[in-house]
Amino acid sequence: MHVVKRFAQAFLALAITVGVITPTLAQETIIRVNHAGADDIVSAEHQLYAWTFANYINEKSPTLEVRLFPNSGLGESRQVIEAMQLGSGASVHIGGMAEFANFCQRCGVIGLPFIFRDYDHVREVLDGPVGEELSAGMDEAGFKVIGYLYSWGYRNVVTADKEIKTVADLEGLKIRTIPTPVFVGAVNAMGAAATPMNFGEVYTSLQTGVLDGFEHTASTTLSFKFYEIAKYMTLTRHLLDPTVVAFSLSEWNALDEQEQALVLEASALATDIVRAMAPIREAQSLAALEAEGMVINEIDMSGARAKAADVQRELAAELQAEDLLEQILAE
Repeated sequence: MHVVKRFAQAFLALAITVGVITPTLAQETIIRVNHAGADDIVSAEHQLYAWTFANYINEKSPTLEVRLFPNSGLGESRQVIEAMQLGSGASVHIGGMAEFANFCQRCGVIGLPFIFRDYDHVREVLDGPVGEELSAGMDEAGFKVIGYLYSWGYRNVVTADKEIKTVADLEGLKIRTIPTPVFVGAVNAMGAAATPMNFGEVYTSLQTGVLDGFEHTASTTLSFKFYEIAKYMTLTRHLLDPTVVAFSLSEWNALDEQEQALVLEASALATDIVRAMAPIREAQSLAALEAEGMVINEIDMSGARAKAADVQRELAAELQAEDLLEQILAE
């Protein structure tokens, strides 16, 4: 009996050595990060955050592997977010809070026009009671917020052929925006004709004349080379739309406490870096766009801001978020 046992042990050891039998190894959990940004870590906050987040976790965790899917590699935002609610597709999506407003109604308040004075104001709001309230709403919708980022600059209006010298010049122009009521309301408040559309369709729509322009940050305009087909940027500064990093709640709950803690560490580091870079990258992007031949105009937006106060109240009421609007404006 002992001879047979020793033979069996020796055979097992040999089989493992030559690869006939493979010892059981801990299987890594894959964290799939989806974002719309290009595969270039210096062109927008999405990329820099994702790169920092992935490298930190991949370096430190034996059980987690982060894989990045830039250029909406797992699908357009709405489809990705819907799948995340069901625990499939992306594990993490990095996008504007407006993208999640269809799923967390009150969260749309953060995207109302002309509500932020500067980056310090954004920080006070996101890191305070309003941010906590937004995170709670996201949790109820099936998402764990692991970070709030500043967009790299205000959103402005970019037009293909028409130069905007006054707000009145925006009247009736078909301007692409994110397909949510808040963003549509912001663009309409400036007199333009908001045209909701997925981001991936914008370049072709500008080429074909379906759109007169779009609204976005200078860094995004630069990274996607919209200067190739759009001549003008007008500094409307109508939105400083914060970005949220949302984890599928079902996938988050599948991580153990140690893994969750590491993910939050990675997110905190990436968030600090991206926030610090925001004003720097905005200035650099505007300068780079001018160097590429874009005409950048500063116009008087005081009248539009005054009109926006009514839009703010109307949209906040529709979102049932009047209390959050008051808190944001009072910060």
